[in-house]
Parts: sequence; structure tokens; C-alpha cells
Amino acid sequence: MTLSVIIPTLNEEQALGQTLADLPSSHTLEIIIVDGGSTDRTLAIANTFCAHTPMAQLVRAPTGRARQMNEGAKASRGDILLFLHADTQVVEGAPRIIESALANPAVVGGRFDVRFATRSGWGSIIGALMNWRSRTSGIATGDQAIFVRRHIFERLGGFADIPLMEDIEFSRRLKRAGSTVALRQTVTTSFRRWEQQGPL
Repeated sequence: MTLSVIIPTLNEEQALGQTLADLPSSHTLEIIIVDGGSTDRTLAIANTFCAHTPMAQLVRAPTGRARQMNEGAKASRGDILLFLHADTQVVEGAPRIIESALANPAVVGGRFDVRFATRSGWGSIIGALMNWRSRTSGIATGDQAIFVRRHIFERLGGFADIPLMEDIEFSRRLKRAGSTVALRQTVTTSFRRWEQQGPL
């Protein structure tokens, strides 16, 4: 199986470098960075990374996370698609963990547990609640690094072109397409959006 990691970006110069550095080096790992019109150093960081990483490419797309992720999926070649926020770092061994989860042909996709990179007690509480809700309902957010079999993603028509909560809307459709897994391994993501904007 080939895994394609699709990373939508928009002015992510502060976070993107670390996210890319934490990705495992593998000849079966494709990395697609999809930029939605960054005006900071995001493009320079992405271009430098792609120049030194054989299976990485930078794609331009209209602004909007759903549009960017859909364009990234179109540009990718992997059997499995992992949608990763630019400020989220994957757990060590993520490709192997995902491949193992999908060894069961009934499983169409899934997500990881999430941990927020903050000392705030609210971060721990929100992360625990998100993981609990996802485990009991099958609903996932983009912070949890959603992954899906390519043919299922294409059959579902990708992410809905809506301005907010495209991840939750997609995960609802995904769980109706087959079994999904809620992995206990954690990805680590920034708490900045919650601190600046709240839940939305």
C-alpha cells in the first residue's frame, strides 16, 4: 500500500516546517502540500522540502481547506489518503499503524487520538472530550488526522465544499460507508486556533 499525506496550508510558516520534519522517511510515503494562497514563508518552506524529498510535491489550489484537500487527493497516487493539518505532527510509525488498521478489508478509514501541544488544562480537557466523542460516535475532526481508502474517498465525492466543519461532515458520511477505527495512538496538534477563535 502507498500512503499519500495531504497537507493543506495557508500562511503556516510557523508550523509547517516541524510537521514536515516529523514525517517518516519512506519510499512508499507520498507527501502533497496544497497551498491556498499563502503570503508568508509557507511556499518557501514547502519548496525547499519538496526539492529534497523525492515523493513530495507542492500543489496550488483555491483558498478553502475542503477545496485544497480535494485537489491534493486528485494530485496524489496513494491507495490510502491521510489528511494532516499543517500544525499537526504524526505519531512515530504512523504509516505502519494505518496499514495495520486497514488490514481488515471491512475498515474504510479512521482517525487518531489527539493531544494538544499546550500546558493549558483546557487543552487536555478538550482533547480528552474530542477523543471520547469520536470513539463513541464515529465522528472525527481534522485535528485527529483522518485517513481513508482512496476508492472510498472518491466514491463519497471527497470533502463537501463548505467553509467550516468539512471534516465532521465527511466523517459522518465515511462511517456510513463501512467500519471506521478510532486509533489510540496520538497525533499532536497546536492549541492556537482554540486559544484565538474558540471551537470554530
